[in-house]
Amino acid sequence: MTVTIVDKRAATGTLIGLALGDALGFPTEFNDVPSILAKCGPWRQMRLSTPAVVTDDTQMTLAVGKGLRAAMDRGVLAPEGMAEAVRKEFVAWNRSPDNNRAPGNTCLRACALLEDPDLPWQDASQIGSKGCGANMRVAPVGLVPGLSDEQRSGAAQLQAALTHGHPTALAASDLTAHAVRLLAEGVEPRNLLVSLVTYAEENRSHYSHRWLGDLWTRSQDGTPEEFIARGWDECRAILDRLAGAVDGVDPDTDPCLATGAGWIAEEAFATGLLCFLLFPDEPVTAIRRAACTSGDSDSIACLTGAFAGAHLGAEAWPTDWADRIEYRGDLLTLGALWDA
Repeated sequence: MTVTIVDKRAATGTLIGLALGDALGFPTEFNDVPSILAKCGPWRQMRLSTPAVVTDDTQMTLAVGKGLRAAMDRGVLAPEGMAEAVRKEFVAWNRSPDNNRAPGNTCLRACALLEDPDLPWQDASQIGSKGCGANMRVAPVGLVPGLSDEQRSGAAQLQAALTHGHPTALAASDLTAHAVRLLAEGVEPRNLLVSLVTYAEENRSHYSHRWLGDLWTRSQDGTPEEFIARGWDECRAILDRLAGAVDGVDPDTDPCLATGAGWIAEEAFATGLLCFLLFPDEPVTAIRRAACTSGDSDSIACLTGAFAGAHLGAEAWPTDWADRIEYRGDLLTLGALWDA
């Protein structure tokens, strides 16, 4: 399905695409590719379930989005206000009876600690975790209009650090939000990787004390620069793997074999982006490819859907799919706010 977009409404397209990928990948997570094919048939014909139920990936994306909206309703986006607002949304998500979609242990542990109002969020952060829960939810940061580069980078890393404190989780979240923003602004997919490599190199030794505070002191690194460089170095390495895969991988081969299974942040980013770059003008095919993978299929597919939606906009998605996605009203409300 090739789509030409005029007025693309990138924020709406990103959020709906993320949720569609999440819902398409939900039934296939924890399955290998032969099992998925046996259950779902040919991957290019995978169908969306009815109802189209999502996972914690979409739930936490909405938590980040609502937290950003609340923080910005009070004025200019700043670390203290954002941390307070997103922390509140994460705690509410953790308490919700709808939090029953096999959420990650890191998110559960950190969110339980975030309930203590006297505990600095840096002490709740799981400093050793770089799970994909850090960046499968970061797309809203790439969509909010009017942010400076410093605000967008800081906000992307902060939302990750509330639960996942590993430097690679921070860098991968920053990189994911930056990719969403570039695509929403019209950067062509063929030029995206060069821009991302440049961004990773420019930010390698920049630790944002303003947004992260003393988080780095919970690690074993000697300086904040050493701490954050570890994360960017891992992201830089996965970008090299991704560049090779885009030109050399067979689209009918499991993408996880090229860029990783996606359980960790940098691999989720790379494999989700790979599925998009294999089919940059075929969004439904891209999320189907992402959902038929041997790794963390729902998180990979939700990132693929976010990238495709940022690039092609709201009209990229079949109406009969978009109309039945869970949390549709919340997704459309945020999308309309940021598209306005």
